[in-house]
Amino acid sequence: MYSLTFFFANFGPNAKTFVVPAEIFPARLRSTCHGISAAAGKAGAMVGAFGFLYAAQSTDPEKTDAGYPPGIGVKNSLIVLGCINFFGMLFTLLVPESKGKSLEELSGENEEDSSSGNEASANRTVPI
Repeated sequence: MYSLTFFFANFGPNAKTFVVPAEIFPARLRSTCHGISAAAGKAGAMVGAFGFLYAAQSTDPEKTDAGYPPGIGVKNSLIVLGCINFFGMLFTLLVPESKGKSLEELSGENEEDSSSGNEASANRTVPI
């Protein structure tokens, strides 16, 4: 059971945390943006872990663990967690497929630079 859980946790979500940022950010900003997205992922995991701990407390104040306020219960917390995971999957599917091209090629960023350079060279006069 542990092996299957570990495999599927790393097969999908973990791979997306380092494959998608490497594909979608432009080369000149890739390392900075990849670091920011990794930090945001770690912060989201921390908020999710502690948030689930607080939310999963019983609605009855007498049945909560010491030091915790009443929450929405384990069942409702798991439903909320499932909904958040579903929306995360949808947003992941909205990321464009790069098909081996760089983001500069996909956005046409390099074409604008090269076309403006060609126009400038075509307008120059060559002294004779």
